[in-house]
Parts: sequence; C-alpha cells; structure tokens
Amino acid sequence: MKNINLSKVLFWDTDYTQIDYQKHARYVIERVVMYGNVRDWRAIKEYYGKRKIKQEVLQSRYLDEKSLNFLCCIFNLPKEKFRCYIIKQSSPIHLDF
Repeated sequence: MKNINLSKVLFWDTDYTQIDYQKHARYVIERVVMYGNVRDWRAIKEYYGKRKIKQEVLQSRYLDEKSLNFLCCIFNLPKEKFRCYIIKQSSPIHLDF
C-alpha cells in the first residue's frame, strides 16, 4: 500500500520513514486526531476510511477531551462508547488536601 502524506511533526518521537501504516494504524490515527490539522485528517480518512478510523478510535486507551468530543460529533456516538472514556471514568480521582 502507499504511504500517507502526513505532517512529520506528528511523529516527533518516531522515525517517520519506518512507520508501518497498517500495523500501527491506531497509533497513526490517534496522533492525527489529537495533534494533526485538517489536511492530516483528510489524508487518514482517504487512506483508512471512516469505518477503520471509527473502529480504531473506539478502542483507543487515551484521547484528550477535545479529540473525544470531535470524534463523538463525527461519528454521532456518545462518549460512553469509547474505551478511553470508560477507562477514565473507572480511574479513582486523586484528591489533594
């Protein structure tokens, strides 16, 4: 398969040339959703399709609040369907006194 033309800054901690876009689809999609721009979003939508993106983000262990809200709107889903939201809700809150 062809490579995706994504912003290299999204993968500041990775060798961009060594990314396997099929094997590491969730990693790539998470990076684009949280840190990418509109061009990056369009590129992964074209490469993976909305179905694959939805499948991967529903299983993500972490998405920031803004990204989660964006994905809820895009896929017309409640937050409770996302694994990252369920994990966050089950984590005890640390209280500082």
